[in-house]
Amino acid sequence: MSDKSFGNDYDHNTTILFFKKWWKLLMWVFIIALAASIVVSLLITPRYKSTATLFPTNSNRLSKAIMDYHYSLDFMDYGIERDCEYCIQILSSESMERDVCKRFNLIEHYGINPNDPHKMFKLHEQYRGNVNVRRTEFLGVEVSVLDVDPQWAADMANFIAANYDTVCHRIHHARACNAADIMQGVCAQMEQEIRDLQDSLRRTPQYQLGITQLISEKCHELADLQTRAAQTKVDMDENVSYKFMLDEAVPADKKAYPKRIIIVALGTLGAVVMCILVLLLVGSSKKEKDFVHQN
Repeated sequence: MSDKSFGNDYDHNTTILFFKKWWKLLMWVFIIALAASIVVSLLITPRYKSTATLFPTNSNRLSKAIMDYHYSLDFMDYGIERDCEYCIQILSSESMERDVCKRFNLIEHYGINPNDPHKMFKLHEQYRGNVNVRRTEFLGVEVSVLDVDPQWAADMANFIAANYDTVCHRIHHARACNAADIMQGVCAQMEQEIRDLQDSLRRTPQYQLGITQLISEKCHELADLQTRAAQTKVDMDENVSYKFMLDEAVPADKKAYPKRIIIVALGTLGAVVMCILVLLLVGSSKKEKDFVHQN
């Protein structure tokens, strides 16, 4: 009965012989890669990270909470998951980005040539690389900013959090203005209808009961509409906060990037591994050529 071997039949002596043959070259590659990685890591400009944390409020209408006694929801409540998603969307929006870029003149700050035809694309890429908005575990929202200046990073993060109210108010104001214009027109039309009915009542007193009832219904509808118009005006003119500020950003006293140890370790290890792969490929190619010549 013949013996059969199972498992890995690889001869480890081959590996030992390989490193005995090339250890000097690998050592030089290691030393050179280590020095180069250290130099590169020192040349990278450090960046500092500042984070502001906020909780979005409930998205209930302020006018209903104040003017409608039958309205059960409180606009002072913390926002639910939907409000958190709305908040992230607004904080990450192009509108917010334009406000931040204008306020901090980021084209100049990021060293982008104002005459570059692709300046807006480069600005967008820089902004998205330095500004991050994420949801926390408990439905809060974190705004993190990376910058070479720790004070600048903190100021940007705080401005983004504060500007959330401005963008929300801008959106709600535009919506409320449209609704107010429509309601104003409807109210004017209903007032004219009531005046026409009153004129008809004077001309045809024999229909007093029916016209009076119709006038009463119209007046009731007009009162309801005027109440809704007043609520819309409150929504249009309100200047309240749409968030609860938990933590304001402060200048960082320690850099967040780069992680020099990781850069040096990965750079050195990568160079050594690449050198080993090249040596193995060269050795394999040489063996194939020798085999062809022998045959």
